[in-house]
Amino acid sequence: MNLLFVCTGNICRSPLAEVIARAEADARGWAEVSCASAGTFAFPGRAASGPGIAVAAAHGLDLAPHGSRELSLELLEWADLVIGMEASHARVAAGLAPGAAVRVMTDFLSADDEWRGRGIPDPYGGDVDAYEATRRLLTRAMRGLFDVLGEVRREREGPGS
Repeated sequence: MNLLFVCTGNICRSPLAEVIARAEADARGWAEVSCASAGTFAFPGRAASGPGIAVAAAHGLDLAPHGSRELSLELLEWADLVIGMEASHARVAAGLAPGAAVRVMTDFLSADDEWRGRGIPDPYGGDVDAYEATRRLLTRAMRGLFDVLGEVRREREGPGS
């Protein structure tokens, strides 16, 4: 399963989602999950934001090696599922690859979560607290995403798996 996370500049939300997804896949023992991220208006090679790197590190996640990249048809074709941080990111991805499976990250939050369907707020230019709030929201949504993926896995494996 190849997961592609998409935001605008690929220096804040989507790289953080990528490392959170890797950690969630590792925690579940899902070695077959690969994760990547890209931005709809990214300047290639930019580092993740400083506060994002600090917040990730405080939770055992490494954003230091990240280099931004622009969303491309090649990445969209690689992905089994494309997850936009906002509806606008999902629309851009769907426009580039009309057959792609595209969702918004907050679609995976519980039905009673106040952020469900609203998109992940962009912490760009914010302090560590803003990035921590984004990390918490992404973590909740990521657990929901992986719960859905787990259901799909069980259906594919059949009864008694």
